[in-house]
Amino acid sequence: MSLLTFKGGIHPYDGKDLTKDCQIEEYLTKEDVCIPLSQHIGAPAEAVVSPGDFVLVGELIAKAGGFVSANIHSPVSGKIKGIEKRKVVNGSKVPCIIIENDGNYNEVIYDRPRPLSDLSGEDIIELVKKAGVVGMGGAGFPTHVKLMPKEPEKIDYIIVNGAECEPYLTSDYRRMLEEPVKLVEGLKCMLKIFPGAKGIIAVEDNKPDVIRKLTRMVRHEKNIEVKMLLTKYPQGAERMLIYAVTGRKVNSKMLPADVGCIVDNVDTVCAIYSAVIERRPLISRIVTVTGPGIVYPSNFLARIGTNQRELIKAAGGFKGEPEKVISGGPMMGIAMESVDVPLTKTSSAILVFNEDPLYDISKTNCINCGRCLNVCPGGINPSLLAKICERNDLDAFVENNGMECCECGCCSYICPAKKDLTQAIKTMRKRVMAKRRK
Repeated sequence: MSLLTFKGGIHPYDGKDLTKDCQIEEYLTKEDVCIPLSQHIGAPAEAVVSPGDFVLVGELIAKAGGFVSANIHSPVSGKIKGIEKRKVVNGSKVPCIIIENDGNYNEVIYDRPRPLSDLSGEDIIELVKKAGVVGMGGAGFPTHVKLMPKEPEKIDYIIVNGAECEPYLTSDYRRMLEEPVKLVEGLKCMLKIFPGAKGIIAVEDNKPDVIRKLTRMVRHEKNIEVKMLLTKYPQGAERMLIYAVTGRKVNSKMLPADVGCIVDNVDTVCAIYSAVIERRPLISRIVTVTGPGIVYPSNFLARIGTNQRELIKAAGGFKGEPEKVISGGPMMGIAMESVDVPLTKTSSAILVFNEDPLYDISKTNCINCGRCLNVCPGGINPSLLAKICERNDLDAFVENNGMECCECGCCSYICPAKKDLTQAIKTMRKRVMAKRRK
């Protein structure tokens, strides 16, 4: 099995030893839960419950607010306390449904499953939509929309992103190791929608046990194959993954479907399995709670809406006073000002550092060393773009391919001058997109 990869990228310390051997533990909160109505790309969901209503686990509490939106279901049983604005990971306040958890976890009676062979592609898409499945790798794009490309007959590959290249994260690794059947059967559900496509499970070569297990499982499947990727960041970024696996290139003006591909991460594919085969909505996810500032780094299966401080406590709490807490991984995660925020469908990890590695770094002038060009997976010139950002020249930014940045952070990581290259480019990209919307 040959190693597949892309040009550029970096090899940061991965920190996965902290949790790669930690089995998934189910964590059931006894506290109230806070369910944001905006935890996916697109229009916020619209509440269909009112204060005083009693709900069961799995009951619809908010319906999709448009075509690009997603249903939300109750993760606990209990009484609706209210609908009010609460703080989320990025520091903003959004409308949330607050449920007084009765601790009993009484569930609705789910629809009786039908064999996959009896379901049409349209049936599967409707079940995924009903279950509120979204991209759980961080983007939060409603999955039923992704499964409805304009030209479905041109889809050649369904790629399961098992790279998990972000340092410290091991939730996908543990899912693949402990629940491979859900992954493979979820992929089969997707292939039923696109009968002409081939399924590929792409895994980095630092997970040999997973590669062996999945390869054995699919050895008799004619349209599913496991492919081994070179361990390198950002191997799991959508554009890099597609190129590594198929040799096809995707730019900022394209969708994966434009080159015949659909990509979903491991947790999303397992959620598709739960929606289609078990008829269960998306109400929980695996979260890696880790870092040098955590007493007992762990992998938890936790309910959406759980206060993240609870998960930190369940992992033994902070080891000393933390200087930085990140939602997600160190490369693309968001630094949190408070851990009293709810877990959402896109919350992959809580990463805690006793010492902020960026706190005492002095920035110097660019020395034109070219390292950022060498590691950039998009083939752009980050140092040039950063200078354009300083001039606030939107036209020059676009002309020099600034929109092709995938915001992976490789340039900032490698820069000897410690320039905030990624942040500058990311900010300018947002300005360009805002101008285009106007």
